[in-house]
Amino acid sequence: MGNITLGRYIPLDSPIHKLDPRAKIGAMIITLIAIFFPAGWIGYGIIFAAVSYVIIRSKLSPVFIWKSMKPMLLMMAFLMVINILVIHTGDVLVTIGPLTIYTDAVMQTLYIIVRLLLMIMITTCLTATTKPLDMTLGIEDLLKPFEKIGVPSHEIAMLISIALRFIPDLIDETNRIIKAQESRGVDLKEGKFSERIMAILSLIVPLFVSAFQRADDLANAMEARGYQPGEKRTRYKVLKMKGADWALIFCATAILICMIVLAYVI
Repeated sequence: MGNITLGRYIPLDSPIHKLDPRAKIGAMIITLIAIFFPAGWIGYGIIFAAVSYVIIRSKLSPVFIWKSMKPMLLMMAFLMVINILVIHTGDVLVTIGPLTIYTDAVMQTLYIIVRLLLMIMITTCLTATTKPLDMTLGIEDLLKPFEKIGVPSHEIAMLISIALRFIPDLIDETNRIIKAQESRGVDLKEGKFSERIMAILSLIVPLFVSAFQRADDLANAMEARGYQPGEKRTRYKVLKMKGADWALIFCATAILICMIVLAYVI
């Protein structure tokens, strides 16, 4: 559980931390769109180089980024097995008994894995370099044009911000409950399948109780401070786009255009 880093803000003094949250969110969306274009390994290499440069500039530790990827390793292994069993096109790569592995199955899996890793790197960089309050303000500003068709931009931004804010807290609470259960003799790693299911239930129940208690405390605190959804609110902090912010949007757009060109050329 401690490997999950999504939602954790790392307070560092870097140029990426100082960028406008709207620019970072916009650049993230543009880059995520670019990832899904079949631009081949050259395109993915360009995106990886750009994302790596941003991570270096943000002064984030490679270990921190790696921890954000570790929870996805099991899913990647599962995708590999499914593709090997389902995809039977391309050249025969290797034959192991009755199992035949084709090149298309391996390549398709590698493409999916690279896309997942790039998406995790981008989203982790965004949440690690953007304060929850700034994230809320940025999402609200980006959704504000949709208010004309009835979209509650502030409420949506608040929900997303709260969800991201409570991910680390729920992870810490889960680790605390695991240690408390283990101190009482509950074994979550070994034993029969039925025993492990019961052990997991002993973890889930107190976690849900704690989550609902936190939600109730947060709701009471917001009501005590006079928070009213839908009411017009003033801001203490006003976001302003600067030259570096527009440069980030321009670079992300250039990457998207490059991926589109490569997708048609390759």
